[in-house]
Amino acid sequence: MKPQTDGSVSIRKVGRQFDISDSWINRKISGKPRQVVNALTDVEFEIERGETFALVGESGSGKSTLARIVVGLLGASQGEVVIDSSLRTVRADGGQGIQMVFQDPYASLNPRWRVERIVAEPIRTLNLVANKTQLSKRIDELLELVGLHPDDRKKYPHQFSGGQRQRVAIARALASEAHFIVCDEPTSALDVSVQAQILNLMRRLQEQLGLTYLFISHDLAVVRYMATRVGVLYLGRIVEIGEVDELFANPRHPYTKMLFEAVPKVDGGRTERTGITGEIPSPINPPAGCAFHPRCPVAIDRCRRDVPRLIDQVACHVANAG
Repeated sequence: MKPQTDGSVSIRKVGRQFDISDSWINRKISGKPRQVVNALTDVEFEIERGETFALVGESGSGKSTLARIVVGLLGASQGEVVIDSSLRTVRADGGQGIQMVFQDPYASLNPRWRVERIVAEPIRTLNLVANKTQLSKRIDELLELVGLHPDDRKKYPHQFSGGQRQRVAIARALASEAHFIVCDEPTSALDVSVQAQILNLMRRLQEQLGLTYLFISHDLAVVRYMATRVGVLYLGRIVEIGEVDELFANPRHPYTKMLFEAVPKVDGGRTERTGITGEIPSPINPPAGCAFHPRCPVAIDRCRRDVPRLIDQVACHVANAG
């Protein structure tokens, strides 16, 4: 791994298993063994200060699980998360340096609290201001920073549109003076026109405040607009990492190619779509070797036996052999 730099984030061989076994008594009666799902296996990458690292992959690939581990909402079974040179093993401590913006802004905001209380909560918890006057001033500053009016502080979440609620969620994340923000599908619940406004807001805030983003999205057009680098997850493993322009122009892993080919294309006034063949395997009983080999059009015998290592930013026997 590259040397740790100030303000960077390092994900080091993070893994997460979920025990989905029946109760002890039921296993004794039925004779069934304990069942464990490997949601993440040896996930490793770095995010430099001020960049946006995007994670892409189909549903069930482990993106949201990893996001929750990074912010400390979920413990890791093994591995390390290093944020601002602070080692976090098994469970991150969250706090002032890191916050999360969730997919559904309405579900992530307390419907019984006014906006002023929602935004003030991190400030009070971390003792970032000395008195109520400073607190009130800071709330107004944060609301204006995300494109809302100070008078909106007296409203409840249900009185806002979806885009406005996401602005409140972003203001809450910034209230703790966080520099690293994990964004889990932050615009997928919004209308397309509103998505663009929120994405532009996030880019402006990144430039203005020097923010670092871990950005999770199914929308590859959004990823291309927002990301500096992209990591591709498949069944809990990183299969490829690259600079965003290079990865979109020349994907090397067969799964990455299939993801990009599934994006609708317009050619001569006619929309064409190439579907991804097959479905992501069950993590309860994943294929041996490379997990993608049952769907891969270029799989060789070695793919069915050996798990590929991430070499030169791609985990593929065929790509690395070429």
